[in-house]
Amino acid sequence: MPHADKLVILDRDGVINRDSDDYVKSLDEFLPYPQAIDAITRLSRAGWTVAVATNQSGIARGYYDESTLAAMHDRLRSLVGQAGGELARIVHCPHGPDDGCDCRKPLPGLLTRLRDELGLATLEGSWMVGDSLRDLEAGEAVGCRPALVRTGKGERTLAKHPALAEDGHTRVFVDLAAFVDWLLEGQP
Repeated sequence: MPHADKLVILDRDGVINRDSDDYVKSLDEFLPYPQAIDAITRLSRAGWTVAVATNQSGIARGYYDESTLAAMHDRLRSLVGQAGGELARIVHCPHGPDDGCDCRKPLPGLLTRLRDELGLATLEGSWMVGDSLRDLEAGEAVGCRPALVRTGKGERTLAKHPALAEDGHTRVFVDLAAFVDWLLEGQP
């Protein structure tokens, strides 16, 4: 049974794989960062539960379908598995920004779904790692500690919200591998 203080929730696009302003629409366009696959594996092997929570409005926009997304996630699970790691869960929001759902980040619906699927009472003390403010806001709404990576939209996020790097609350890292290095060195 996982514990919240040993849970890391990752955004997908820009954290695990290359992002695109034109959306990641096919298996060919799904390009994981090699260091991210290694980082997920290291976390998993060190006893951490690793999950993914991702907005995928490209489905609502008609750019790709659920089966294409499933193929991307199967590839991700396979790459992590081949490296000796494990992803506990991958949850996604297929809705567009105007669909009125409760799961599209910055709303916390995806994270509460993860909490329930993992059988946790709370997400207090877990980590939410993202490349956008909406990722961090979703995590903070349910008690996650925020970590921002500079990959994907991370640099743009920092340029728009420079206080994130100075607030003493949000941890900022070059990429997912740097976050995992820091976390596994036993930092608070």
